[in-house]
Amino acid sequence: MEKANSGTAYLFWCLCFLGVCGGQRFYTGNIGSGILYLCTFGVLGIGQFIDLLLIPDMVGRRNVYIRGMHGGNTPNVNQTVTLNIGDIPQLNPPQALALSVPSAQNPMKMLLKAAKENGGQLSIAQAAMYTDLEPEEVKKLLEDAQRSGYAEITNDPKTGAIRYQFDL
Repeated sequence: MEKANSGTAYLFWCLCFLGVCGGQRFYTGNIGSGILYLCTFGVLGIGQFIDLLLIPDMVGRRNVYIRGMHGGNTPNVNQTVTLNIGDIPQLNPPQALALSVPSAQNPMKMLLKAAKENGGQLSIAQAAMYTDLEPEEVKKLLEDAQRSGYAEITNDPKTGAIRYQFDL
């Protein structure tokens, strides 16, 4: 299942001009309220108008649901990996040793990679885990990411915990 898109949801919203209200609700997975909007002309147009402001949140919730349903970045325990040894180039020991030593990375790049692996969203604890930085350094790094426009602060819809949403 593909991620929902705000632009598409707004196009479905525009169907109200043809007398079909609630298309955006069906698109974002709100079937019950979609049927209500369809039968009541968007709750007499008031609900349809209010949805202009609510569509980004509805799309965001739908995308979180889709990530959860399809595992997001959760590993599949039944997944198998086949490695063909013939495809691995033969290295002499000095080259193999040089390749196995991780290079020091820019903390911001490490943070962005971690966000990408987590569907674009990180908590402070996740950021600390991926970057191996101290908590105060992680907070400063996340603030820098926000100031640079890489991330914005949001809250988890269920727990209310602070999350940093990265536009990746």
